[in-house]
Amino acid sequence: MLRDHRQLVVTFADKAAVRDHVAGVVGDRYLPRVYAILDDPTALTEVGLPAAYVVKPTHGSGAAIVVSSRAPRGARLPTESGSWVYSQVRPEAAPLSDLIRIATGWLAQLYGQGPNREWVYGRVPRRVIVEEMLVGCDGSVPDDYKFFVFHGTCWFVQVDTGRFGSRTQDFFTAGWEHLALRGSAPCADHAPAKPVRLTEMIDVAEKLGAETDFVRVDLYDVDGRVVFGELTSFPAGGDSPFEPESFNLEFGLPWTVPRRY
Repeated sequence: MLRDHRQLVVTFADKAAVRDHVAGVVGDRYLPRVYAILDDPTALTEVGLPAAYVVKPTHGSGAAIVVSSRAPRGARLPTESGSWVYSQVRPEAAPLSDLIRIATGWLAQLYGQGPNREWVYGRVPRRVIVEEMLVGCDGSVPDDYKFFVFHGTCWFVQVDTGRFGSRTQDFFTAGWEHLALRGSAPCADHAPAKPVRLTEMIDVAEKLGAETDFVRVDLYDVDGRVVFGELTSFPAGGDSPFEPESFNLEFGLPWTVPRRY
């Protein structure tokens, strides 16, 4: 965050611009479908929204509105304009007026100016992106696979399940050895099974990380379809806890710090 101010890092953080980067490196078949990228949230009234979709800001992390008929019946959108959280609601609980209100609040905020000082988001145009909702064969939100890539080689994989319910988080080596590590959420009662398309996902992650010393590549396996999520150059602003703390060193061992730092 302090020393690497390349434009490439800005592109990684921009949820709209990164799509062109991913398409150029691994092909657009890995991209989720986009229904709209808007400079003005009021233009949501002109978008033909499907039954299920995701709305999120392009200039930050940790905020999204997931609209799906499988959301809990009592779930409601935040009442605060610009509330920076994940929300999952049913279509009847997501009137356009509320989506516009929250999205307008997002665009009024300069993300990353808190304790972590993630400068990169200040260089990203503030827009709203509307994407397809990714679901598994049973209609549930798919597991989130996060690949830690150092100098073009994947060393670790994080698996997050149950984002909108009882969230769990497990860590593996690239060879799918389960690590005795706890992050910001508890481990699952049973370690997640090795995904069928793990080899392809690692290949995609390593290609996307080939131009930099570190990036975390987030992917999904949706019924045999590998789908891109995001690129993160400094996960959690570099402030995500590891338990035991010895994994701070373990995760740093593959990293040869560039001289420009």
